[in-house]
Amino acid sequence: VQLVESGGGLVQPGGSVRLSCAASGFTFRRYGMSWYRQFPGKGRELVAFIMNGGGKSTHTDSVKGRFTISRDDAKNTVYLQMNSLKPEDTAMYYCKVEVLNYWGQGTQVTVSS
Repeated sequence: VQLVESGGGLVQPGGSVRLSCAASGFTFRRYGMSWYRQFPGKGRELVAFIMNGGGKSTHTDSVKGRFTISRDDAKNTVYLQMNSLKPEDTAMYYCKVEVLNYWGQGTQVTVSS
Protein backbone atom coordinates (compact mmCIF):
# COMPACT_ATOMS: atom_id res chain seq x y z
CA VAL A 1 0.00 0.00 0.00
CA GLN A 2 1.25 3.45 -0.91
CA LEU A 3 -0.36 6.83 -0.37
CA VAL A 4 1.28 9.94 -1.76
CA GLU A 5 -0.08 13.34 -0.78
CA SER A 6 0.58 16.50 -2.76
CA GLY A 7 -0.70 20.04 -3.17
CA GLY A 8 0.33 21.64 0.10
CA GLY A 9 2.29 24.84 0.45
CA LEU A 10 2.07 28.42 1.60
CA VAL A 11 -1.26 30.15 1.03
CA GLN A 12 -2.64 33.50 2.17
CA PRO A 13 -5.59 33.73 4.54
CA GLY A 14 -8.81 33.46 2.59
CA GLY A 15 -7.11 31.52 -0.14
CA SER A 16 -7.69 28.02 -1.49
CA VAL A 17 -5.69 24.91 -2.09
CA ARG A 18 -6.51 21.39 -3.24
CA LEU A 19 -4.73 18.44 -1.71
CA SER A 20 -4.44 15.16 -3.59
CA CYS A 21 -3.67 11.68 -2.34
CA ALA A 22 -2.71 9.13 -4.97
CA ALA A 23 -3.23 5.56 -3.81
CA SER A 24 -1.79 2.27 -5.00
CA GLY A 25 -1.34 -1.29 -3.82
CA PHE A 26 -4.94 -1.99 -2.90
CA THR A 27 -8.40 -1.90 -4.48
CA PHE A 28 -9.07 1.77 -3.89
CA ARG A 29 -12.76 1.78 -4.74
CA ARG A 30 -13.54 -0.68 -1.95
CA TYR A 31 -12.33 1.48 0.93
CA GLY A 32 -13.33 4.61 2.72
CA MET A 33 -10.67 7.29 2.77
CA SER A 34 -9.92 10.05 5.24
CA TRP A 35 -7.95 13.24 5.61
CA TYR A 36 -6.41 14.04 8.98
CA ARG A 37 -4.32 16.94 10.15
CA GLN A 38 -1.75 17.38 12.87
CA PHE A 39 -0.84 20.63 14.58
CA PRO A 40 2.64 21.04 16.06
CA GLY A 41 2.88 19.19 19.34
CA LYS A 42 -0.62 17.69 18.99
CA GLY A 43 -2.13 14.42 17.86
CA ARG A 44 -3.79 13.88 14.51
CA GLU A 45 -7.43 14.91 14.14
CA LEU A 46 -9.93 13.72 11.58
CA VAL A 47 -10.81 16.40 9.05
CA ALA A 48 -13.03 14.54 6.59
CA PHE A 49 -14.07 11.05 5.57
CA ILE A 50 -15.56 9.71 2.37
CA MET A 51 -17.15 6.30 1.99
CA ASN A 52 -16.56 3.89 -0.84
CA GLY A 53 -19.19 3.15 -3.42
CA GLY A 54 -21.18 6.32 -3.58
CA GLY A 55 -19.02 8.80 -1.84
CA LYS A 56 -21.10 9.83 1.19
CA SER A 57 -18.88 12.10 3.22
CA THR A 58 -18.56 13.80 6.58
CA HIS A 59 -16.51 16.80 7.68
CA THR A 60 -15.46 17.96 11.11
CA ASP A 61 -17.37 21.01 12.34
CA SER A 62 -14.43 23.40 12.12
CA VAL A 63 -14.12 22.91 8.35
CA LYS A 64 -17.77 22.46 7.31
CA GLY A 65 -18.67 24.80 4.50
CA ARG A 66 -14.99 25.47 3.73
CA PHE A 67 -13.42 22.07 2.97
CA THR A 68 -14.76 19.33 0.70
CA ILE A 69 -13.51 15.78 0.39
CA SER A 70 -14.02 13.94 -2.88
CA ARG A 71 -12.68 10.92 -4.71
CA ASP A 72 -12.03 9.72 -8.24
CA ASP A 73 -12.01 5.94 -8.27
CA ALA A 74 -10.80 5.88 -11.88
CA LYS A 75 -7.66 7.72 -10.78
CA ASN A 76 -7.32 6.05 -7.37
CA THR A 77 -7.16 9.49 -5.83
CA VAL A 78 -8.84 11.27 -2.97
CA TYR A 79 -8.92 15.06 -2.78
CA LEU A 80 -9.42 17.73 -0.16
CA GLN A 81 -10.56 21.08 -1.53
CA MET A 82 -9.77 23.73 1.06
CA ASN A 83 -11.37 27.17 0.69
CA SER A 84 -11.49 30.25 2.90
CA LEU A 85 -8.34 29.13 4.65
CA LYS A 86 -7.47 30.50 8.07
CA PRO A 87 -4.14 30.65 9.90
CA GLU A 88 -5.49 28.05 12.33
CA ASP A 89 -5.73 25.58 9.43
CA THR A 90 -1.93 25.50 9.34
CA ALA A 91 -0.96 21.86 9.87
CA MET A 92 0.47 18.75 8.30
CA TYR A 93 -2.27 16.99 6.36
CA TYR A 94 -2.35 13.22 5.94
CA CYS A 95 -4.57 10.84 4.02
CA LYS A 96 -5.45 7.45 5.41
CA VAL A 97 -7.05 4.25 4.22
CA GLU A 98 -9.57 3.49 6.88
CA VAL A 99 -9.87 -0.17 7.91
CA LEU A 100 -6.45 -0.96 6.41
CA ASN A 101 -4.90 1.73 8.64
CA TYR A 102 -2.24 2.95 6.21
CA TRP A 103 -1.07 6.56 6.17
CA GLY A 104 0.62 8.79 3.65
CA GLN A 105 3.74 10.81 4.44
CA GLY A 106 1.81 14.05 4.78
CA THR A 107 1.84 17.44 3.09
CA GLN A 108 2.31 20.73 4.90
CA VAL A 109 -0.24 23.51 4.55
CA THR A 110 0.77 26.89 5.94
CA VAL A 111 -1.73 29.74 5.97
CA SER A 112 0.01 33.04 6.47
CA SER A 113 0.26 36.50 4.99
